[in-house]
Amino acid sequence: MTGPRYPALIESLPETVPFVGPEVQERARGKKFRARLGANESVFGPSPFAVAAMQDEAAEIWKYADPSHAELKDALAVSLGCGPQNIVLGEGIDGLLGYTVRLLVAPGDAVVTSDGAYPTFNYHVAGYGGVLHKVPYRDDAEDLGALFAKAAEVDAKLVYLANPDNPMGSWHSGHAIEKALAHLPEGCVLALDEAYVEFAPHGAIPEIDIEDDRVIRFRTFSKGYGMAGARVGYAFGNARFIKAFDKIRNHFSMNRVAYAGALAALQDQDWLEEVQQLVAEAKAGIGRIAEANGLTPLPSATNFVAVDCGRDGAFARRVLAALAEEGVFVRMPFVAPQDRCIRISAGRAEDLAVLAEALPKALAAARG
Repeated sequence: MTGPRYPALIESLPETVPFVGPEVQERARGKKFRARLGANESVFGPSPFAVAAMQDEAAEIWKYADPSHAELKDALAVSLGCGPQNIVLGEGIDGLLGYTVRLLVAPGDAVVTSDGAYPTFNYHVAGYGGVLHKVPYRDDAEDLGALFAKAAEVDAKLVYLANPDNPMGSWHSGHAIEKALAHLPEGCVLALDEAYVEFAPHGAIPEIDIEDDRVIRFRTFSKGYGMAGARVGYAFGNARFIKAFDKIRNHFSMNRVAYAGALAALQDQDWLEEVQQLVAEAKAGIGRIAEANGLTPLPSATNFVAVDCGRDGAFARRVLAALAEEGVFVRMPFVAPQDRCIRISAGRAEDLAVLAEALPKALAAARG
């Protein structure tokens, strides 16, 4: 018996996942976290109308979802000011990034990202045999000029940029991105991840012609709309480019219950505005807790706050581990110098009360 005959590329890949889930950590600890503030989920949950729509649709789960996703694409087209032919739905931004890499990247093709940016993108590039080229952050933000210069240097097929950024919460102005596009090399596509767009300040979102085939933009119902577990994301851009996803996407990937919830969530902008206010209040609360403990909260255009622990990555990792021992789940950037920080998601008042109690203990443990 020889077993499965894996291709050489697959044999070379590590058996890993980009993130260790809090549930895995809870099983290892033998108890649940008291405050779940690490995955940038919305603890405030989805719109009550979305919950009701999903409950109503549960009885219809015996049916496949409409593989054309026409109703949700029509609704999104109105909000985006484009046509439904400019939109593709998928299993969160994660799934759509995988489809984009599959569509554009052959083994050996160059791809550019920031060192320390969203690791799931890198996971897909490695899985399809692309060659990753990384540039460092500059002033805790992804460096637009360096990204596009590197793309020109290595003849990249694809450049990844998150705006607002994860894990630092920083952002570029829309004007800066529009201006930088003049330096994107011929034949290269900008994958613009806008997962946190609902929390972005005024002026942060670029105005890009929907038919500009140099750019594909990604958004999600996971953050502002509070539906991370539903796995509903969408990409929008040039109609011919979007149509090409039909060559490779899983046409029956969409869960019809999640689909119904996303449609209802999109129609309840009052709930989104309430969540935006709750997130702003929570970020201010995280900032106060950090400062009370001698730490520095960084400006954030997302639903989390990167907190500078004032030392190096080793110290921040000790703080992270000590917080876990105190029952608080948070995460941190992986790459220096950003790994001097921990990243804390917006939480409810009761979550922040746990954080306020646990953080001084964690800092004492890390220092001791």
